[in-house]
Order: sequence, then C-alpha cells, then structure tokens
Amino acid sequence: MSRPPVPPFTAESAAQKVRLAEDGWNTRNPVAVSQAYTQDSRWRNRAEFVQGRAEIVAFLTRKWARELDYRLIKELWAFTGNRIAVRFAYEWRDDSGNYFRSYGNENWEFDDQGLMGVRIASINDLLLAAADRKYHWPLGRRPDDHPGLSALGL
Repeated sequence: MSRPPVPPFTAESAAQKVRLAEDGWNTRNPVAVSQAYTQDSRWRNRAEFVQGRAEIVAFLTRKWARELDYRLIKELWAFTGNRIAVRFAYEWRDDSGNYFRSYGNENWEFDDQGLMGVRIASINDLLLAAADRKYHWPLGRRPDDHPGLSALGL
C-alpha cells in the first residue's frame, strides 16, 4: 500500500504530507487515521508507548473519547530524506466543559511507501478560557482560509 507523497521529501511534498496528516486527525476516525502508519509503527506519545495499528486505533479511540471537540493545526518545521518534524497545537474540551490548547512537536519517519513507521510526540496542555479559543471551524477538516499556527501567533 502506498501513501503519497513518498520520500525523499521536498519542501512542497513535506508540507503536503503535514496537511494530509492534519486533515486525517481532524476526522477523529481512529481506523482511518491508522491506515497512514505501517503495520508495526512505533509511537511515543507523551509518556505512552504504542506499537502497531491495533494499538494506534485503541489509543486514538481513548484519546478522542476524552478530548472532545478536537481541532488540530499542524505546521511543517523541518524535513530531510524520509523524516519530517512538525509543530502543532490543538484545542479540545473535557467532559466537565474545561477547554485546553495542547502544544507539541512531532518527529516522523516514513518507509518508502509513504507510511509512517515512527512517530515521537512531545505535548503540553494549557488550560484555556473559552473566550481565548482560536479554533472555531465546524468539526472536521480545517478550512483552507483558516489561519495556520504562525498566522495565529502560536
């Protein structure tokens, strides 16, 4: 199975890969998102270690059951060969109505087919007043005309 764009990445193809990942995660569909990863993909997400698509699906199912109204923006930071580094911020609320913005960085490594084999994520959460939210698009894909992280000052 191929998942274009494939390495080696250019500035254009790396940016496209980042946006495709953002779009996928904004679906909040664990099974669909897992298809972008190798069968034996290895993750570190915060202090949790995940390996393989089945664990990815379980992880994302738990995540999106807890992180309600999830909206994500990713931005390309750097790339070389088969690796991409991104920074991201996502907004969500918990079941008590508290809003958060979670900031982080990810390092990605891809196989020759464009599937991600390694994902290393470092993430910090900030409690957020509802009035300070910046992501107001309907759930799903971020509209093309919605500002990215840099334009939002994040």
